[in-house]
Amino acid sequence: MRRRTLNSLGLAVLLAALLPATESAAQRRRAVVVRRPVRHTKVVVHPGHPLRRALPDRVVVRPARKTVVVGAPSVFLPALAWTAAAITLPARERLVWEDAEVITRDEGWVDTNFGVDGHGDALFLRIDGSAQLSFAEVAFANGNVQVIDFNDRTHGDGTYRLLDFADGRHVKTVRLLAKSKRDETTLAVYLNR
Repeated sequence: MRRRTLNSLGLAVLLAALLPATESAAQRRRAVVVRRPVRHTKVVVHPGHPLRRALPDRVVVRPARKTVVVGAPSVFLPALAWTAAAITLPARERLVWEDAEVITRDEGWVDTNFGVDGHGDALFLRIDGSAQLSFAEVAFANGNVQVIDFNDRTHGDGTYRLLDFADGRHVKTVRLLAKSKRDETTLAVYLNR
């Protein structure tokens, strides 16, 4: 009996000694953000692209998180001049797809691609922060590509209508060329049905 009591007491002392060590080790662990080096390259536009102005010479190309194949050859439609008008997003049940990308000031111009691959009747753009926007390309399943010209203007916090297509279309991808004017800016794209 005495031996059992001593063993239990010894075990309790050992556990008490180990417990603070594991707690302090857990307190020392922190989340570490890994920043990969920024690699700049030239912006690529395909033959027939309707914008004729000088585009940024150095961009960071973000790989698409979802690869979408557009089966038909690309046919560029005439560019649309974009008018920024803040709106409210439609009801959540009307939004069939959404994705977001965070861009930072130190990256400069960022060429990002959203793999939508969904059917809808309108696209919306939400900006959390401030971003200078150059252009967007909306590629449809039939190969048509609608270019929206932002004319390198800066836009702040808000939700904007990016493109309306009331007839309902199958959107394959949305490409945005943007530059953050704050430390961080979030660009979110929504497809409405």
